[in-house]
Amino acid sequence: MIEADNITKRYGDFLAVDQVSFRAGAGEVIGFLGPNGAGKTTTMRILTGFLPATDGRARIAGHDIFEEPLAARRAVGYLPETPPLYPEMDVTGYLEFVAKIKDVPRARRRSAVESALERCGLADVHRRVIGSLSKGFRQRVGIAQAILHDPPVLILDEPTVGLDPIQIREIRGLIADLADPEKTEARTIVLSTHILAEVEAICRRVLMIHEGKMVLDSAIGELTAEGQSLEDVFARMTLREGEAA
Repeated sequence: MIEADNITKRYGDFLAVDQVSFRAGAGEVIGFLGPNGAGKTTTMRILTGFLPATDGRARIAGHDIFEEPLAARRAVGYLPETPPLYPEMDVTGYLEFVAKIKDVPRARRRSAVESALERCGLADVHRRVIGSLSKGFRQRVGIAQAILHDPPVLILDEPTVGLDPIQIREIRGLIADLADPEKTEARTIVLSTHILAEVEAICRRVLMIHEGKMVLDSAIGELTAEGQSLEDVFARMTLREGEAA
């Protein structure tokens, strides 16, 4: 579903992403980890078509993100760290607006909106103005817009940032449901977060990026098989020379 080959992004002399490559198949739920400034968000923006790469290639559901940008974008649902919401709109009105932008066929728009509301636990607030909702519910609206067109690939950037423990648990449960093959079609999910417990609870595989380079691609079970925690692995893989002293 996702094929990234030597993705590179330069800003002048600064190399933000350095030849990042990986594959993600249908049904995989992947944790994308790295310190602040490692290149995670830049990589995700390239994969979702929001940012051009300097070099390399990427395919989403078989579509080249650079040669077939519209088809590739239709195949991915993206939740950026700050959800693209309009606070003056009500939830249903906003989702109907997004459905039009995402070219959901007119005959399917109502059912698509109703399905997103139900799956994201928004049915009881569907006529509420978005600006009046708690941050947890606004995150739910952000996820709803990402899944509205039923994409085979979901890319979620810090979906629980700034939430309280109860809201975090609710959003984790929602993401787990979206990844559950018994409840939905096989969907590839890439989850970027600084909460390692979140990755351990939801994901089965970890990608780790540090200083723009991919430094780890492994199943979580393999990483923790000898009793080490994901936190230990993260610290070891991102520790700069001299910091251990």
